[in-house]
Amino acid sequence: MPAPKRVLLVDDDQMLRASLAEQLQAEGAYMVVEAGSVAEGRLKAAEGLYEFLILDIGLPDGDGRALCRELRDGGVTAPIVLLTAAESDADTIEGLEAGANDYVTKPFRFAVLMARLHAHLRSHGHSEEAQYRIGPYTFRPSAKVLIDAAAKKIRLTEKETNILKFLHRSGDTVPRETLLHEVWGYNPAVTTHTLETHIYRLRQKIEADPTRARLLVTESGGYRLMA
Repeated sequence: MPAPKRVLLVDDDQMLRASLAEQLQAEGAYMVVEAGSVAEGRLKAAEGLYEFLILDIGLPDGDGRALCRELRDGGVTAPIVLLTAAESDADTIEGLEAGANDYVTKPFRFAVLMARLHAHLRSHGHSEEAQYRIGPYTFRPSAKVLIDAAAKKIRLTEKETNILKFLHRSGDTVPRETLLHEVWGYNPAVTTHTLETHIYRLRQKIEADPTRARLLVTESGGYRLMA
């Protein structure tokens, strides 16, 4: 199974956190990292990349908008949604200026929250700032590069980048024909052998042992990215 996408949820309401975490994890694609204060959220945010972040405004030791600004200044590019008990125009302006993508007013429906988050994720996925975690690497599609824990850069071709992007976005096994058409388009001159050659070269770059793939695996007639 592919690794679930990490989500940071910062809210001092333990019941709300537990409910949101349960619903997010029930979708099967997310692992929720919880925090109940600005200080705890700051520490959790430093642990790695997140798919998106949900921050409450009213926290016991500070303001979620200030934490949002701090995270943006620190290089966090993932979508951030702020939660507020009573939204005003001034709140909205301050939050957006701090770097938030959206505001959601409590109480809210989970489906509405997720619809907004998915819209921001789609937009973020096409931005120059998007970056993702793939196994031990930070993946920056716009730069066509993977960066390992030692800050070493692994350069990717455009096709290799697009293969990783599509597999990461899918989160599941992708049939060869589907991946071929997504990356090369409907070109009758391009065969699955072309795809297999690129997969082979990509494994030479990213796998510790390319003969025993652990990140980019062959499964059920297609390929799956395991992180």
